[in-house]
Parts: sequence; structure tokens; C-alpha cells
Amino acid sequence: MIEIKNLDFSYKKTPVFNNINLSFPKGAIYGLLGENGVGKTTLLKIICGLQRPGNGTCTVDGMTSHDRLPEMLQSIIFLPDEVTLPDNATPQQYVNELAPFYPNYSEGTFLHLMQELEVEPARKFKEMSFGQQKKSLIAASLSLGTEYILLDEPTNGLDIPSKAQFRSILSKIADEGKTIIISTHQVKDVENLIDPIVILSHNAVLLDAPVQRIQEKLFFEYGGEERPDALYSELMPAGYMNVIPNTTGEESQINIEALFNAVLRNKNIIKELFK
Repeated sequence: MIEIKNLDFSYKKTPVFNNINLSFPKGAIYGLLGENGVGKTTLLKIICGLQRPGNGTCTVDGMTSHDRLPEMLQSIIFLPDEVTLPDNATPQQYVNELAPFYPNYSEGTFLHLMQELEVEPARKFKEMSFGQQKKSLIAASLSLGTEYILLDEPTNGLDIPSKAQFRSILSKIADEGKTIIISTHQVKDVENLIDPIVILSHNAVLLDAPVQRIQEKLFFEYGGEERPDALYSELMPAGYMNVIPNTTGEESQINIEALFNAVLRNKNIIKELFK
């Protein structure tokens, strides 16, 4: 389990997190959402030990993340949004460099994922499009056999078919009990994949809840008129989509973009609903 307790973090004099608490139990795909600059990437770096908190703790299976113990590093992989790749290297050479550090690496998994994502493992990175490079990095990361997988904007650069392949692959990996944290702005790309959902704001966690609890507390009404009591309303082709407090207990289909807007615009109300 990843546990964050009473954590503060600042870049020089600019505060990013103020006394936040989060936990990521094993066996789920977490969606980490928030506006630009709220610290989503920073949080992933803290989890894997690349950034050190000012106060508080971040532990991975009881190990302090910024100690970067070999046992912890073997259990976690972080794929940033942007990676500088050696032009003359191939994905096969790239993963061969990583493999000795990860005892559960599977060559068979890597080759299977590369085939599923339709990328040639022996082709040089400099001959690939950005999307092909991204798919190569995803295949390499997912083949290392880590318990924790941190992905920062993983669908950037992927075309529509590749995004569908990505969702299918992650769904299978989640069934193996892995813990996956996806930081993204492209919520539509992972809308039916992430559960629980974490929404960050400046210095705070606005929402940390599984989909079932969100459905218990909020109702997403489709095709109606704009409601004055709505936490968020959006005009759609078939009428308004309203997000309102769920007072009837009826279940509805979550729209993550609307959820995100409702949470940002009604921080105190959301806090009361989910306390």
C-alpha cells in the first residue's frame, strides 16, 4: 500500500501540498485529476522518491519513498509524460537496460504488448512517431512486473485505436492485482477505467472516493432542463446534463468531466457531502 500522511511540499517558497493525507491500497486503477499546476506530477515523483516532502511521510509497503531502497524501487515504475530517448536505441535495447533492476521482468510480456500495440521492438526510436515511442515506453513499463505503476499523461500522443488498446491492456493488468495511478487531463480516455477517483486542488485533496460512493452522493441527470439546484450544468445535444446531490438513492452514470467541474466549483459542498 502507498500511504501519504500529513504531507507538505513546496518548491522554494511556492507551496504545493499542505498537510494532505491519501492512501492507495493495492489492486485498483486510481485516477489522479486536477487543474494544471496543482501538483499531480509532483505527487507521483514523491511516491517514487524523486522528490522529498518538507514534512509528513510517504511510504510504499512501509518503506519511506525518498530513501529509495532497492526493495522499493524494484516494486515501482514511474512513466513520465516526457522521456528523453536515445535516438539510435531500439525499444528492445531500452528495456534490456532496465530489466536487470526488476526481478519480475517478463520478456514474453514485453514482446506481447509490443505486438498488441503494433510497434516493432527492433526499430530505432528516431524512426518512430511520438505515438509509437509512447507505446514502446508503455509496453516496457508494464512488462517490468512491478506492483505499482505510476503513469503521467499516458494517452498523450496516442491515436483513437491505440487509446482503446491501452485501456484493454490496463484492464487486464488490474485484474492481476496491480496498483495503477494515472495522472491525466484526458479524462475521457480513461473514464470507464479509473476507480477510485482523486481530485487535487492547490494545497488540498478535494475528493478521494470510489465510483460507488460518488454515485451514492451525486446524481448525474441527462437530457433534462438546466436546474437551479445543480452543482454543475452543461448543455448537451439531448438537453442539459446536471450534477446534483443524490437525495433519492438512485444510481446514475458518472461523467468525469462534469464531476471534475462540479467539485472545483463547489468545494465546501463536496467536502460536506463526502466527509
